[in-house]
Amino acid sequence: MSSHVLLTHQTRYRYDRPVFLGPQTIRLRPSRSARTPVRAYALRVDPAECQQSWQQDEFGNQVAEVVFAERVTHFDITVRLEADLSPRNAFDFTLAPEARYWAPPVALDAVSPAGYAPLQRQQQAAQQQQAGAAMFAPRSGLYSPDEEAVLSAYRATPAAGPYLHAFLADWVKKASCDTLDMLVALNRALAGHIGYQVRLEPGIWSPEETLARETGSCRDSAWLMIAILRHLGFAARFVSGYLLQSTRTAEGEETLTCDLHAWAEAFLPGAGWVGFDTTSGLLTAQGHLPLAATPAPEQAAPVSGLLDQCNATFDVSMQTARLVIPESV
Repeated sequence: MSSHVLLTHQTRYRYDRPVFLGPQTIRLRPSRSARTPVRAYALRVDPAECQQSWQQDEFGNQVAEVVFAERVTHFDITVRLEADLSPRNAFDFTLAPEARYWAPPVALDAVSPAGYAPLQRQQQAAQQQQAGAAMFAPRSGLYSPDEEAVLSAYRATPAAGPYLHAFLADWVKKASCDTLDMLVALNRALAGHIGYQVRLEPGIWSPEETLARETGSCRDSAWLMIAILRHLGFAARFVSGYLLQSTRTAEGEETLTCDLHAWAEAFLPGAGWVGFDTTSGLLTAQGHLPLAATPAPEQAAPVSGLLDQCNATFDVSMQTARLVIPESV
């Protein structure tokens, strides 16, 4: 069966009267760094009487800026793209030798349980690091000074509330010193601890609220993962994108679905940005197609802009189809 998929994503806004729209920013174009190949892409906006331009935002995302000169009663966005969902190994990357082991930052002293010595853990990680790559001098932290400067926006760490405080204390006590093993285990632990729910209302729950409720949407659990990663010393960012996946009907027939989704990415020296889907507990793979990656969730909204006060309705539809690719002669 062909791995090429055609996606048609339509977003429709309807207003109860003619309104002025401020400049609208559309973040629905796959990232150039996406590991899933995108063979074709088109964006159409209606009403067509508008000015549309492609720009790159401060985080490297490709965004469309749309400006309407006249009042409108509707605003429609249609995305059509072709993606190649050939299977790929989510672990096809190599960490830099100095990043293969990690230790909690000294700042986590305040959340460490009684009897636990963060300094001893840092020494243990350094010893393992030296044993695995004796020719590399161990760092005092995960990132070099140059990396820390570039990644500063993705390392901003708010204070931990009581629920996050307790989670960090427990996790630091039992986590592996192997960087990748620890991150994989953390992702699985959150997927098992936070129940998934479809939440249609706008906004993101705080990490504290998600832990307290033990449930949340994909964007809530992704933001929780980011907060934990940053407290553990990792640079992390929020990613909004498409999730394309095959499922089977009750009759056993395969069907392809697509949804807007959210996940977290951690920057790992040597590997770059690595995605963690806290809904499934898996690393991101060919079905994850990133559209916007930002330090905070509100910066990755699929569509944002100003609107006159009015009553508005909103509708989204997605259609997917597998493409038949002729075999080469």
